Amino acid sequence: MQKSTLIAITLLFLSFHFGNAQEGMKKSLEPSSPIPVDPNVKIGKLDNGLTYYIRNNGKPEDKLELRLAINAGSILEDEDQLGLAHFMEHMNFNGTKNFKKNELVDYLQGIGVQFGADLNAYTSFDETVYILPIPSDDPEKLEKGFQILEDWAHGATLTDEAIDDERGVVLEEYRLGLGPDKRMMQEYLPKMMYGSKYADRLPIGKKEIIENFKYKSIRNYFKDWYRPDLMAVVAVGDLDIATTEKKIKEHFGKIKKVKNPRKREVFDLPNHEETFIAIASDKEAPFSRVQVMYKDRENSKPTKTILDYRTQIVRGLFSTMLNNRLSELRNSANPPFVFGFSYYGGTFARNKNAYQSSATTSPEGQLNGLRAMLTENERVRRHGFNKGEFERAKKEILARLEKQFKDRDKQESGRIVNQYVYNYLEKSPIPGIEWSYDFNKKVMPTIQLAEINDLIKGFIHDDNRVIVITGPEKEGLKKVTEQEVLDLIKEVEAANITPYEDEEVADALIDKLPAAGTITKEETNDKLGFTKLTLSNGATVTYKKTDFKNDEILFQAYSPGGTSLYTDEEFKATTFANGGLSQAGIAGLSLNDMNKYMSGKIVRVNPSIGGFSENFRGSAAPKDIETLFEMVHLYFTSLNKNDEAFQSYITKQKSFLGNLMANPQFFFSNEIGKVRNKGNNRYVGFPTAEAMDKADYDLAYKKYQERFADAGDFNFYFVGNIDEAKLKQLCEKYIASLPGKGSNEKYVATKFRRKDTYHKEVIKRGKDPKSRVQITWEEADIKYDGDEAAYLGALGEVLTIKLIEKLREEEGGVYGVGARGSMSKISFSNVSFNISFPCGPENVDKLVEAALAEVEKIKKDGPTEKDLNKVKETYLLNRKESLKQNRFWMSNLVRADQEDRDINKMNDYEKNVKAMTQKDIQKVANKYLDKNYFLAILMPEDQ
Repeated sequence: MQKSTLIAITLLFLSFHFGNAQEGMKKSLEPSSPIPVDPNVKIGKLDNGLTYYIRNNGKPEDKLELRLAINAGSILEDEDQLGLAHFMEHMNFNGTKNFKKNELVDYLQGIGVQFGADLNAYTSFDETVYILPIPSDDPEKLEKGFQILEDWAHGATLTDEAIDDERGVVLEEYRLGLGPDKRMMQEYLPKMMYGSKYADRLPIGKKEIIENFKYKSIRNYFKDWYRPDLMAVVAVGDLDIATTEKKIKEHFGKIKKVKNPRKREVFDLPNHEETFIAIASDKEAPFSRVQVMYKDRENSKPTKTILDYRTQIVRGLFSTMLNNRLSELRNSANPPFVFGFSYYGGTFARNKNAYQSSATTSPEGQLNGLRAMLTENERVRRHGFNKGEFERAKKEILARLEKQFKDRDKQESGRIVNQYVYNYLEKSPIPGIEWSYDFNKKVMPTIQLAEINDLIKGFIHDDNRVIVITGPEKEGLKKVTEQEVLDLIKEVEAANITPYEDEEVADALIDKLPAAGTITKEETNDKLGFTKLTLSNGATVTYKKTDFKNDEILFQAYSPGGTSLYTDEEFKATTFANGGLSQAGIAGLSLNDMNKYMSGKIVRVNPSIGGFSENFRGSAAPKDIETLFEMVHLYFTSLNKNDEAFQSYITKQKSFLGNLMANPQFFFSNEIGKVRNKGNNRYVGFPTAEAMDKADYDLAYKKYQERFADAGDFNFYFVGNIDEAKLKQLCEKYIASLPGKGSNEKYVATKFRRKDTYHKEVIKRGKDPKSRVQITWEEADIKYDGDEAAYLGALGEVLTIKLIEKLREEEGGVYGVGARGSMSKISFSNVSFNISFPCGPENVDKLVEAALAEVEKIKKDGPTEKDLNKVKETYLLNRKESLKQNRFWMSNLVRADQEDRDINKMNDYEKNVKAMTQKDIQKVANKYLDKNYFLAILMPEDQ
């Protein structure tokens, strides 16, 4: 179909469909009409050119998400500035007009905003974005937040000393990026971004420039590109629009407009006649990937009109249908790839789109994976999609949009804010979910299968084509050649490719149910607002009805036991088989059958067998909750056994694991696991191809049947927008009707205990100058104490603050560092405390000594009151948000039962946090952080 004909048909359909609508609606939906802007957002522009977006949103309460978006990134760097767009981002945290070095982070930590987790920033090719969530219910904190954002915009001090101090931190971030992925990218990026400046402007920059750039270079970058006409302030949260707008005008209106500003160029990605093939391999590469990219011949244009938006929907339908086919291939008996997907979208260059197909394969299967991706594209080009696929894709897309629409007043501000950032940076449309959902429902019936099928003729072409193949380099593995790739392209073009055959979709999951059971007992906890049901087969169902989300019900279930009840031989034989059990499907339906049946439904259920329990985890939209119950019932009664499906799972796992141990980080983790589990008869380590081949499917299936034989021994949990009467009826119908055998099983505690002694282990792996340090304390068989558990967690937070100050800010020796402490009751009461950080090999000893010195300071003097208050503020702020989240309640309901805790003590949380003292933290530090720790160090191989 010709493009002009397609547009004519599109206009005709749109005109016909909306012809009888009200005149205003008709006008707004004409193809040339602009896409409306979400009425919930206010957009303005200051006299100096700065753009702002404001939206009032009450979830979470008393919180405002602020963003400062700079329309400038590494692509604008001069030759003496490579890496300085990113370095400038760092400098905004290291001295501004109103906050001296470290004062900014110190202040924000003091009001509960965590560095990294909350406060952050990123630099890309074309933009730099600063991220600041702040409390909105305190005028002083609110004012400080806007002052910080203003300082980021034009108040960086950029002193010589601060610049030099930060070089080490940025170099450590540069070090983190070293490795096989970067080495291979340096080989393929010049071809992928052929003829473009993007190939030479990776945001992290060049080491020699980071080390040696002159101060004026970064000051020039700041002067040229940090200016109001290239900035947007985005504010979304629980604050009225008038107050927010006033703050923005007060803080940003005074920034002077730059006279004769340097031109903000847009850099193109040139076309090329050839097919470029980049084949890169590395001895440390853990994964194999293939990618085919067909870059558009023309530069991309913003999505502005109704017709543009409709075209976007058509492309979405195309991608959905093709990816459904790739998913079916992935589930086939001999899958050609581990993962595979195709889409039409952006590239590294902001003004160039491309149609791209990508797959993760086995090391030996790169050509196979590439053949599969090319073949599926060619299948669509020759034969198109069919009606059944089309109808399912429409259902899928509308179901996702319906969920967003129903939850439109329950979306967290952090999930909303980025759409406005990218409207400013990339002109992405922001019509709002109300309009988008309504428009999709109206326009879907006008879309014809022929116009979707026609898309691929514009997507695929011989010019502007790039094929990238990356993977491991090892003895016995033949490297793919360019000629083999060119021959494969011709092979696929000449192949006899048959049309896709769609199979009939099941119309029901369950034909006949056993007689329903009953609810024999109902208990209500009025303090915490949940109900517990006991069913006639012995199962319990705990549910909490919430209004946190309109279209969400979370589900979990567990029964004590798990693999702890297996013999050592059974455990080892089934460990790597258990993950493949559900791949066979249920009730005679394969995974592909199930995926088709689920089109248009928002529901998922996954069974699993863990070390100490057998479990379910899932979720559903309220409209699909019965489907969730059906699936749970069938996982108890009708799990399929299919050798072909299991072998498909094993094949994919082996492909994924093929070269994992060649990567230094994975190797380090595996070796440390071996050392720490010496003498543990049930330790299996990282899965290998050999171990996957030995996985005993028959035994795993038999043990699954045993573990899920007694539904009466399970505890079920539901949290969300629940219809209580309907839930009870479904419990009786689908859960109480399952067998109850009164087994009342308990898990068996792990017998193995690690030695409580000092041990140092140095693992040498890799050629890059990269090290990793892990310091771990463990104490087994201690008496569980809920207060001590809280103090250990707080000790980890306090120590993290001190380690960042010492190892990062003072020493410049790390990019990131963290400490974490916990106490667990399963399978035996134990304490675990860990410090970890990456660094340079030359700094390992110095930084380990510095880290341990910080531990000793806390043991000797306790934490400062200021640092402990920072942790308390963070805890209380996070708790305030968590109490309005379904997942928080689900986690606490389940853990209270699993660990036999008094759940009513949840109400004491705020009181307990406020009562926490410096001596409490000091006491647990002295009790558990002794001289008996495990020190693990990754070092590069001797050269």
